[in-house]
Amino acid sequence: MALSRKKWNNIIILASIMMISILTLLDKQTAKLPDDAQPLFDDNSPLVQLQLDTLWLNKGSKVWQCHPDVLNCQSWAKAWSEIHLSALAQSIDFPAAIDDHLNKPRAQRLVIQIADKQQPQLWQFYPKQGLLESPAENWYLIPPSQREALSPIIRAKALIDH
Repeated sequence: MALSRKKWNNIIILASIMMISILTLLDKQTAKLPDDAQPLFDDNSPLVQLQLDTLWLNKGSKVWQCHPDVLNCQSWAKAWSEIHLSALAQSIDFPAAIDDHLNKPRAQRLVIQIADKQQPQLWQFYPKQGLLESPAENWYLIPPSQREALSPIIRAKALIDH
């Protein structure tokens, strides 16, 4: 039995409503922080400087200052200063894939300076996996809802052939 145009329209409308409901539910669930996530910085030990590879941010007198190539300075600084982490019980052992450059995770060097601390801390940041490795070799998971904002938007540079 063939379905009439009206029945097909009703099926499409119901399917659309169900899809929107499911996507809304997923968005609400992924935007929440996990129960075990703790802030890395607080009022007693706020972030004052950060360097991610060659890009940097620094807490000025009132606003954050960034490397000139960073276009989203204030939102990037806010994302890092409000980051939450979940401690992992075991260390991460990435496979030693020397020949497989495409699948080997690339760590970014992350230098963090906290207020009232003498020495900056050298961390390793794995943006695609959402992982941070502390100087003490402890591993932390970044909630999916915070990962995207931790990468700066960088000004494009023209390539000039000489």
